[in-house]
This record gives sequence, C-alpha cells and structure tokens, in this order.
Amino acid sequence: MAQDEDNIEGRMHGEQPKVKAEAMPMRMLHMVLIWLMLSLAQTVLTLTTVVQLIVMLVNNREPNERLADFGTDLGIWMAKAARFQTGASEVKPWPWTDLD
Repeated sequence: MAQDEDNIEGRMHGEQPKVKAEAMPMRMLHMVLIWLMLSLAQTVLTLTTVVQLIVMLVNNREPNERLADFGTDLGIWMAKAARFQTGASEVKPWPWTDLD
C-alpha cells in the first residue's frame, strides 16, 4: 500500500520535465481544449462513481479493482490538467505527453 502511495505522489508532484513555455495564444488554445476535456472527465468520473457504487452494493462492499485503478488514473490526469490550467506547470497532460 505504501508503494502505491509513493507512486501516486510521484506521478502527481514528481519532477517535471523541462519544457519551453509556449506563446500565450497557443497556451490559451490548449487551456480551452483541456477545459473541455476536464468537463468530459468530470462526467466520466460521475458515471464511474455510480457504477462502482452499484458494484459495491452487489458485492458486499468489494470494489471492482479495474474501476478503482481507472479512477486513480483519471484523478491523476485531472490533477496534471489542473496544474497546467493554473500555471503551476508548463507540462500539458495526455494526449500531449505520455499517460503514465
């Protein structure tokens, strides 16, 4: 369990690759695209939450591991997107960089 937490912490707050800051018009375009993707991600997160709740109700509170892992990955992507959106990072999230 501690190893998983270390991996997640590194994925969210780990060393950022050095990238050249892009021109503001291009950054604004990327920010709008990522905003749309974040809106879609919120919908997907809501649907995943409802499905996981149903699975847990049926399976004696046992979550589906694949859904749980997907939720973790989605949350990390959303955190990386938020870092770019707020100027905390110049690194754009997937699909511009690898999905790790």
